[in-house]
Amino acid sequence: MGTLGENTWDEEYSVIGEKPEVGFLDFEDDESLHSFNPLEEGSVVITIPFPFVGGKPQSALIGETSAYLINIRNTTSDPKELWSVRIFSANPEDSYALSLMEPPSDDADEGAKRSFMGLTYLEDRVLQPGQNLTIWLSCKPKEIGLHTSVIHFDLGDEKIERVAFLLAEDKVSQSLFSDKPYSRGSSRKKKFDYGQYVAGQRPPRASIQGFKYKLPQFAIPQDMREIVENKKVPEVITEGLNSNNYERYFSTLLVMEEVHLEQEMTAYDMECVTMKRRSYQFLSLEVPGLAERRPSLVYGDYIFAQLATDSSDNESRPYQGYIHRVEADEIFLRFNKDLHKHHRDEDLYNVSFTYNRVNMRRLYQAVRAAEKLGPELLFPCQSSHRRMIVASSFVQLNALLNREQVRSVEMILGCKGAPPYVIYGPPGTGKTITLVEAILQLYKTRRKAHILVCASSNNAADHILEKLLGEGVGVRENDIFRLNATSRPYEDVKPHFIRFCFFEDMVFKCPPLKALLRYKIIVSTYMSASLLYAEGIYNGHFSHIFLDEAGQASEPETMVPVSNLCARDTVIVLAGDPMQLGPVIYSRNAESYGLGKSYLERLFECKYYEIGDENYVMKLVRNYRCHPAILELPSRLFYKNELIACKEEKPTSIYDSVGLPNKAFPVLFFGIQGCDEREGSNPSWFNRIEASKVVEFIRKLIMNTDIDETDIGIITPYRQQVLKLKKALELLEMPDLKVGSVEQFQGQERQIIIISTVRSTVKHNEFDRVHSLGFLSNPRRFNVSITRARSLLIIVGNPHVIAKDRHWAKLLRYCMDNGSYQGCPLPVLESQDYPEEDAGFDCEPKIPESYSSNVDRWGEDVPVEYEQHADRWGEDAPTQYQWHQNKGEWGNDSSGANPQVESGSDNFNIQPTGWGDDDEVEETGRADDCKPTRWGEDRGKSEATDWNDQVAVLTGYLNIQPTGWDD
Repeated sequence: MGTLGENTWDEEYSVIGEKPEVGFLDFEDDESLHSFNPLEEGSVVITIPFPFVGGKPQSALIGETSAYLINIRNTTSDPKELWSVRIFSANPEDSYALSLMEPPSDDADEGAKRSFMGLTYLEDRVLQPGQNLTIWLSCKPKEIGLHTSVIHFDLGDEKIERVAFLLAEDKVSQSLFSDKPYSRGSSRKKKFDYGQYVAGQRPPRASIQGFKYKLPQFAIPQDMREIVENKKVPEVITEGLNSNNYERYFSTLLVMEEVHLEQEMTAYDMECVTMKRRSYQFLSLEVPGLAERRPSLVYGDYIFAQLATDSSDNESRPYQGYIHRVEADEIFLRFNKDLHKHHRDEDLYNVSFTYNRVNMRRLYQAVRAAEKLGPELLFPCQSSHRRMIVASSFVQLNALLNREQVRSVEMILGCKGAPPYVIYGPPGTGKTITLVEAILQLYKTRRKAHILVCASSNNAADHILEKLLGEGVGVRENDIFRLNATSRPYEDVKPHFIRFCFFEDMVFKCPPLKALLRYKIIVSTYMSASLLYAEGIYNGHFSHIFLDEAGQASEPETMVPVSNLCARDTVIVLAGDPMQLGPVIYSRNAESYGLGKSYLERLFECKYYEIGDENYVMKLVRNYRCHPAILELPSRLFYKNELIACKEEKPTSIYDSVGLPNKAFPVLFFGIQGCDEREGSNPSWFNRIEASKVVEFIRKLIMNTDIDETDIGIITPYRQQVLKLKKALELLEMPDLKVGSVEQFQGQERQIIIISTVRSTVKHNEFDRVHSLGFLSNPRRFNVSITRARSLLIIVGNPHVIAKDRHWAKLLRYCMDNGSYQGCPLPVLESQDYPEEDAGFDCEPKIPESYSSNVDRWGEDVPVEYEQHADRWGEDAPTQYQWHQNKGEWGNDSSGANPQVESGSDNFNIQPTGWGDDDEVEETGRADDCKPTRWGEDRGKSEATDWNDQVAVLTGYLNIQPTGWDD
């Protein structure tokens, strides 16, 4: 692009600096840049270059010239002096040009291209009355991202400014373009009466024996429902949690959560959809978002469907359809045979999903049972004496344990009963390895030890199982059992773990009591542990209960294994990090009032845990995951600068692959100004420009033969960005390259982590901050995301947006100070920055000033972190059955709202849901079996041998090797 030489303008006119900077212009935030009334600007009207299309900048392909005609018109009857037209500034620099002639097209001959000269300013001229002057503004982008230019028009005594925006794209970003404009989905859905319906056909029963302890219904009291629905603060919440209101307090929070979930389930109802016939027995329904657990539906749940033409017919009853199989975005249903007989694939149906309460009922039951635990477990601060543990020495099975890990195991082996012992482990410090060593030591040296190991997700529980089997201790197959929920897909379990599970016809089940009692180690999720209580395992059977990832579970979740299976001498061990992500709570109000605080985090309110008394807690400080440069900032911000980097630094060629500017500092921030977008009725955000840049980095990385796709992970906060990135990566054929949310990466690591922050405008920053969306204003999400990488961390984002957050601003400055920033111009950061002390990190949720349910609408932007917590609420969910225990047969459904089995049977009806971690049905039993057991009592021992009478078909069962239990 050519420019003229010396400035020949008279001194009375403005002098432009040699390289003025355009800075950051937020096209969505500053309306003055693109919204104005030309009639109010004076007597000369100047049109807007590159006007927006659909509220967004026009696109330009890299390497191709885009030009737009600017019209300057003198509307007066007098001549007007146009002193100059000049490009005041541009970002990137020298990316725009002015000309009086139309720029040649990219396919023009070379002579035309050589004769064209683009200028940064045009000479003065006189505009006669009514005269039009046309000039061209052109841009030939060389890199992707937003290209901005500010053009000044000096007219007599006034100056008019125009701002031009172009979004430079490449083929990758263009392939992700959606022609479906975003529109907020209608919240008004057609409803039909559930009171009368035509019952569907249930799947095969999920258990081979009736559960001993019946799970109560825990119906929500009408007065409490009205308080919550009217957005009032229940009285018990204003009291605050104490030892006298434990059950009432947490039950009220659970009501808040449940009412919210009930309301949000209706958001997934579908209108005028088709179902396809699948063989003679199934109809299949495609459910968009099912793969991301929106909604979460599993085997055994049911829906209601009604022909769209019948919706207004009051006499037409909806059909109940049970889910027999779930595949990706499709569910296979069985309705009444009448619907299957008359169905045609072109028929249109209105569909309503139902909410299953089983897991919520488990939580209600757990907090009720927890009241008997006493203050030593629930409120250790109230204990009158300080615990002193006599550490027990041991011979290490894992020779690589460090001093803090060894000391942790010694203290655990020396524990006797409450209060809980905590292993506080920042990222990469070996929490799970420490737990595994303690478990194996107990298994090897304590003949009477029975150990329950719980994790918050199926993946985490499988990881523990793998570690227990891989340490060479010789755990006998008959001594260890992996308890799975019925709803967990059989294919989800690795083939070499199947022999440790119990299943029938590829459906996981809970074995009978006698089988459970013989195991020395049982591994499950928190919610699955309720199956052990339901089957009849008594308080105190387990000598030790280990709770991994305890910071990710809500307190009622933690109480599921603790309150039902703990006796006075039971040793409770928690491992986790309160500085990382907490439990997933859907109701913002319930989260703010305490449901979002884990039991682990609440324990740190006790002085003994807070001060790090080794009789209560052991802090692991040696990080074996991260390069020292990656670890330094989170150590300063969150862990009082105590973390010790122990990862061995080795020369690696991957730094050359991405052009890392500072080989000693493997943290790269690439600044890019893209464009926030949404499509269709989906409220989730995506950024095609960032997605393309991420793909570019991956292309460079995979050219390095030392890098495998499993070495790379991509973290992004919005579900739609996850989907766009997966689509962009399809051509690379890298199915093992994981793309997901921060929550999906917690507890995991990769050699290389690439973060896409998505946001490119500050317009929605406040909304994101209030609702904890995206990365901003969420220190825990920041902490987890930047500590997943072992060798290389790359951040792709708009520095002007993320600098608004104190922690991201520190990361940005950290990269700048180490010469590891590339991309668009940087924002001006405050010199004083922010305090680096750990005290600056506020973990506490903010209590809302008013109790409003409007803060978390599904119609607003819902982040990926709430959408797919795959192994927690969504993966394992309940199967609902009615079991006539006395006769051992299924009850017949009536067509009413509450189907009943045969008269006189002791039964109950479980309402379906679709969300739940692990689910099985707590079947019928004697009503008095639900009564909580006092400390030290052995519940269920007298019934421990009666299973054989109820399930005669399993004669000789205990002599079968645990290879599937299906012989």
